[in-house]
Amino acid sequence: MARIALVTGGMGGLGEAICIKMAALGYQVVTTHSPGNTKAADWLAEMEGQGYKFKAYPCDVADYDSAQKCIQQITAELGPIDVLVNNAGITRDMTFKKMDKVNWDAVIKTNLDSVFNMTKPVADGMVERGWGRIINISSVNGQKGAFGQTNYSAAKAGMHGFTKALALEVARKGVTVNTISPGYIGTKMVMAIPSEVLESKIIPQIPMGRLGKPEEVAGLVAYLASDEAAFLTGANIAINGGQHMS
Repeated sequence: MARIALVTGGMGGLGEAICIKMAALGYQVVTTHSPGNTKAADWLAEMEGQGYKFKAYPCDVADYDSAQKCIQQITAELGPIDVLVNNAGITRDMTFKKMDKVNWDAVIKTNLDSVFNMTKPVADGMVERGWGRIINISSVNGQKGAFGQTNYSAAKAGMHGFTKALALEVARKGVTVNTISPGYIGTKMVMAIPSEVLESKIIPQIPMGRLGKPEEVAGLVAYLASDEAAFLTGANIAINGGQHMS
C-alpha cells in the first residue's frame, strides 16, 4: 500500500514540484488549499491531465481547529499520514519601522503556528506505527536574516528550533524531523520580482550565478522522506547555490 504524503501549500511553485516528485516515486499525494480557493479544482484537473491524481482538502493551516479537521478527514478517507511536508507560507515584507501587529501575526501564524497545527495531529500516529517523516520548509532568510523580513525571518528560524526539539523526542521511534532552507528558487513568486532587481541584486549574491529550480528542492524532500534517510534527523539542510554557508 502506498505511503501517504501530505504537502501543505502544494498548489503552485515549490509545493507543486514537491507533489509531482513524491507522486512520481509512488506516494499517494495529498495537499491543502485555502478555504474558498476557487482555483483548486482547476489545478487538480490540470495535474490530472499530466497524469497525477492528487487529493486536495481545504485547510487554514494558521488555524488549529481547521488543521485538526483537515487531518481527521484525510485520515478517515485515505488513511494515516506517513510524510508531512510543512511547506505553506506567506510574506508580508516591510521594514520593522513600518510593520504593524496585523502583518507580524499573519506571517507568524501562517509560517510558524501552522507547523504546530499540522504536526500535532499526525506525530503521535507516526510514533505508534514506528515510521514517519516530518519535513519543514524554511528559508535561507531564516538563517541569515533579510532586510524587511523580521516577521518572515523569525518564523522561518523558529521552524528549525521546532525541528530540533521534536527530532529529539521521536528519534527512537522511527520518526525523523528535518528542515530544508532553500535560497532563491525560480518559482512564480520569485520570478515576479522585477528582472532588474533579480539581475542586479539577487543573482550576484549567489555563487552559482542562477536561481535554484523547484525540482532540485523537491529532490531533497524526496530523499528526506525515503528509508535511506532514516539516520538523518534534526538537520537544517541549506540548498541555496552557496549564497549562505554555515
